[in-house]
Amino acid sequence: MTFPARMRSEALRPLWQAVHYRLSSGQPVTRVRVGPLDGEQRAAVADLLGMARYPGEYANVTLSKLDDILRESIGMDARVVVTEALGPLGDRAARRASASEQRAALWEWLATNELVIAQPALREWVEQVRRAGIVNGSVSATRQLLESALLVLRRLPTQGDPLPAFAESVLDDPHALDDGTRLSGLVLRALAAIYGTEVPGNAEQRRALWERAGIADDELSTVVVAAGLRPTGTGLSNQLLRICAESGHPAAVTLGQLRADPELSLPSTDVWVVENPSVLALARRQYGANCPPLVCTSGWPNGAAILLLRKLAVAGARLRYHGDLDGEGIRIAAYVLDKTGARPWRMSAADYLDALRQNPRGPDPGRVTEAPWDTDLAEAMRQHRTAVVEERVAGALLRDVAAHSPVVYSQRQITPSDKHCAYTTRVANQDGNR
Repeated sequence: MTFPARMRSEALRPLWQAVHYRLSSGQPVTRVRVGPLDGEQRAAVADLLGMARYPGEYANVTLSKLDDILRESIGMDARVVVTEALGPLGDRAARRASASEQRAALWEWLATNELVIAQPALREWVEQVRRAGIVNGSVSATRQLLESALLVLRRLPTQGDPLPAFAESVLDDPHALDDGTRLSGLVLRALAAIYGTEVPGNAEQRRALWERAGIADDELSTVVVAAGLRPTGTGLSNQLLRICAESGHPAAVTLGQLRADPELSLPSTDVWVVENPSVLALARRQYGANCPPLVCTSGWPNGAAILLLRKLAVAGARLRYHGDLDGEGIRIAAYVLDKTGARPWRMSAADYLDALRQNPRGPDPGRVTEAPWDTDLAEAMRQHRTAVVEERVAGALLRDVAAHSPVVYSQRQITPSDKHCAYTTRVANQDGNR
């Protein structure tokens, strides 16, 4: 049947708009409120519905009655009429359900991202992002923004690049991380969660946090200390590490020297990575020129430390990492393992509890986040509220180092009660980067 032209009259339009809107809700509809109506529109509604008198400014229309009248007069019900007059009906309930599912899928994707799993300190950031909600009401735009933030975080720490150059290399836009951009704020909040610091509140604090992540690191003053590394390459950092190892001294290699060499040439070997300079100092004192390969991150690793460890991994070294068994030590370990591919070394819940049995005293561990490599470690630390600092287990660490070294050491093995452990306490104040 042809749709009657009179049904398209402007006077009936408010009625069709109200019915169309209610039927597009996706919910059952029995009555529709129409209005406000002017005089001509009230007359048209009264005429259509066969009302004895005009309705007021607003009219309540029973949908079943409207269907009966329309079927009898033109052979169509209200759904067909409003579709012909205004276009297809929607389903707002279905759209809301779909949008809810899309938001849930977005937050699930973020919470289970491999970077968040590798660095559980980022869970706090995930919650902040979720509470902030969807960007401009768009799930796809929010995911695109978060993908960019995660890409930046995966590429940090950088090796001294200025922020615009880093943004250009990662995002093809030198201004993508400019101060005040939404993406810059997201990344800085994530870095604050990783490092356990307050979200920066001013430009100076933001610059300091970027620098901590390796942005604009000074190639001369950004240094990593290593001992016992004997690379065979001819580059400057190769020679510095080898000469210092052969003379029994640690090498302090700058970021610039590491960047100048395309690679390290190293026989496949275990490289032991520690958090505190005091442990490396004790190893050097104990083993001298026979010191096995050791690298110290000095707390949170800077760009030089990460670059050296990555070069060692590429050269075939097996990286073994140990740090303090406290809240921040766990976060540092997760960061190092994620950025370099190192494996945890004496950092399990069993190792922690064994250290406590030998000496139950220690400082509070502070804020404890999960350890990705051992699901029981964080819970044990929360239960006992005692940190096991790296210096306390230095004896066991150095015995491990010696036992896995190809060199057979003639020196006596140290023990946890060895007088040299007192030495570690005196040099621990060198660890100023935590």
